[in-house]
Amino acid sequence: MNAKELIPCHGGYRKLKSFQIAQLVYDVTVRFCDLYVERYSRTRDQMVQAARSGVQNIAEGSVASATSKKTELKLTNVAKASLEELKLDYEDFLRQKGMELLKNYHPVLMRFKAKQCRSVEEIRSWVKEEKKFWKQENQGPTRTIKDRQGPSRTDPKSVQVSEGPCESVNSSFFVANAALSLLNLAIYLLKKQIIRLADDFENNGGFTERLYKVRKEKFRHP
Repeated sequence: MNAKELIPCHGGYRKLKSFQIAQLVYDVTVRFCDLYVERYSRTRDQMVQAARSGVQNIAEGSVASATSKKTELKLTNVAKASLEELKLDYEDFLRQKGMELLKNYHPVLMRFKAKQCRSVEEIRSWVKEEKKFWKQENQGPTRTIKDRQGPSRTDPKSVQVSEGPCESVNSSFFVANAALSLLNLAIYLLKKQIIRLADDFENNGGFTERLYKVRKEKFRHP
């Protein structure tokens, strides 16, 4: 076993889809908190820190994999847990503001997924398009989000949308649901990543096992 086999390729976290999505969630969350969460609230700091933790732990775990698969596995799980925490914060925001948590198959989210946004600016562009589309479908008297899906117009959790809607409320509704869609994807990818890392560790061992093999071979063939 040579040095390359002892310390395998590592640190390629920027190419990981989970990292890319988590980083986008972080950027979205920073802007979301700047616009819609009270500046001095504890929730604001927690949301930003949870988003940052998701990104940083994926990166740190990838780098640590050079000498510790166990550490990589642990940090990847920490990243997933942080994003799960952030997911709850976005869900709480929607519930507390009386806005609806959209299902994965809702037309709004289907259009968002089709866009495959890679930056905050692309998400902002999608929000503008979605609001125009929304207004075209809801011309006339005040309507609600659930009006688009069917009955229950008196549901207190529906988002009120008039001909001249409050832009900040509607934007926060779209962005929060988009962020949750991204979080669901990132968490799903991290779950698969954790399973793969666990299998690899079980089958191939970690740095300690590889080092033992190298030392054993050295003593066998001095």
